[in-house]
Amino acid sequence: MKKIGLISDTHGYLDPRVKTYFENCDEIWHAGDFGTYKIVEQLQKIATVRGVYGNIDGSDIRSEFPQSLRFELEGVDIFITHIGGNPGRYALPCKQELEDNPPDVMICGHTHLLKIARDKKNNNLLYINPGAAGKQGFHMIRTIVRFDLDQGRISNMEVINLGGRTKNETITRKNV
Repeated sequence: MKKIGLISDTHGYLDPRVKTYFENCDEIWHAGDFGTYKIVEQLQKIATVRGVYGNIDGSDIRSEFPQSLRFELEGVDIFITHIGGNPGRYALPCKQELEDNPPDVMICGHTHLLKIARDKKNNNLLYINPGAAGKQGFHMIRTIVRFDLDQGRISNMEVINLGGRTKNETITRKNV
């Protein structure tokens, strides 16, 4: 079993509470728009980091992280990209791959809007956008996600609401 912390759109700001929420995670996945390399370094102090670069990321991040990432972990086929679109309206760079060879899980960021849904038209893949964890952007609530991968299944999915710019966090469980 692997415990995963999922984050996106930090835009150069990492809430100090992320360390507490991800401290028991085996890996942290970042779905782009780190903002600065300092975010990578802070996350690496917590756990192994996998990620993709986003549209605001500079050459330092682009030289270490790809535009998209596909891998298998604990029997789950994962696809991560920054600009992925939404179920039924995927972005062109990844649309064909999702239609030709749908993964079990598709993760993206960019919209700053939390969304977790099943795409019944693409092999019932699980679509996850963890929303935005940083302070930059139009989002009102900062969110991150945690879940477990084990023997081809995702379980114990939690959405962690870090609040707005000054409010307290809450945790919500999501069955998938």
